[in-house]
Amino acid sequence: MITRDAAAFFAHARDIAHDFGPATARAAFLVAPDGFRLAEPSAQDNRYMAQAAGFDGDCAMTQHHALQLALSEVLPTVCFPGDPAAPDAVFPNNVFATAGGRYVVGRMRHAIRQREAERADIRGFFGGVLDYAEIDLSAQPHPCELTGSLVIDRARGLGLCGLSERCDEDGARLMHEALGLRATLLFDLAPGEYHANVVLAVLAGRAVIVSERGFADPGIARAIGDFYAPHTAWLDETEHAAFVGNAIALSDDTAWMSRSAADALEPRNREILAGAGFQVRSVGLDAIEAGGGSLRCCIGEIY
Repeated sequence: MITRDAAAFFAHARDIAHDFGPATARAAFLVAPDGFRLAEPSAQDNRYMAQAAGFDGDCAMTQHHALQLALSEVLPTVCFPGDPAAPDAVFPNNVFATAGGRYVVGRMRHAIRQREAERADIRGFFGGVLDYAEIDLSAQPHPCELTGSLVIDRARGLGLCGLSERCDEDGARLMHEALGLRATLLFDLAPGEYHANVVLAVLAGRAVIVSERGFADPGIARAIGDFYAPHTAWLDETEHAAFVGNAIALSDDTAWMSRSAADALEPRNREILAGAGFQVRSVGLDAIEAGGGSLRCCIGEIY
């Protein structure tokens, strides 16, 4: 099923078992912020990006290394070198995604980020080292920025796909098919939002973080929140701006977010996450956040 009808989607989803696959990844991969600086084409539709003077490449590299060290305490974490010709390539989850013995290469909207899909070392890692089959969407015309646009409940095989200039309906269908999802709900993001994973996070199939203001139709946000209730953390404007929605669970008991997000997290929402069995861990990433994304954007998941 792939639909815009939230009522039909959740009526179907209620009967889906938690047996699609592991709820969290078995490993993670990152791309280092070598040459990290403002990529003006990407800034055209990413209001979260700082001005050029707000980028500190050395600090970004230090914080990114600290992220890898922290994640490696929980699961194997591989880091590929960055490419100075792709200055905002620190967010690989938009370009590569995995599921069930295959890897998917997405189609980025901006040419400066389309270079990332051409990396032979990352393709070689998935295809040659892990022996995953390749599904390459990078050459077709429809933008589909993978787990930036598509938030996945891996326990159930459900997709929640936010449409914007970074992902159209055809791109969403291609991702749905490539990842073998059981059902995907399509919805429009609010004007000014570029990726669903900035305003929405599903944590190990048990809890959800939602910023209603990130949705063109707040009713869709409420339907998602109702489905995961009572473990639904609703974000206020401050939490939204601090990237609390850009969180990820990499194990059954921990929700990861940036330190600025964790500092902004309201006590009531921290309690909701704790009630779902999640402690919050954070890493300082304010230098990375100048690039318009946060912790979850940095993490490519290996299933």
